[in-house]
Amino acid sequence: MATETPPPSKTQARLPSTEEFVAVHESAEFGELRRSYRGFAFPLTVAFIAWYLLYVLLSNYAGDFMGTKLFGNINVALVLGLAQFLTTFLIAWWYARTAAAKFDPKAEAIKTRMEGDA
Repeated sequence: MATETPPPSKTQARLPSTEEFVAVHESAEFGELRRSYRGFAFPLTVAFIAWYLLYVLLSNYAGDFMGTKLFGNINVALVLGLAQFLTTFLIAWWYARTAAAKFDPKAEAIKTRMEGDA
């Protein structure tokens, strides 16, 4: 006994075909979205990893520098360690803001067009 798949309801999104996915993937619009995302995310990721590795290397090999007291019991290591948290939150905020303004509208337009071509 064969089971038939019911047709999609009006509230369900239509699933694009493989050919449609390939066509969108090769489109200039999708290429621009991918380039703009990579142009933002990759340099920021490399910069943050370099900043993190600098902190780790300084902690391991520059103990005298990291132990330098700035005021009271606050030293360079503590300030740079807290700066790691600060930069993490700033990067997350910046990414969310940039994605909402630049990436999401382009991606939503592509998605709507693909799902709406029923």
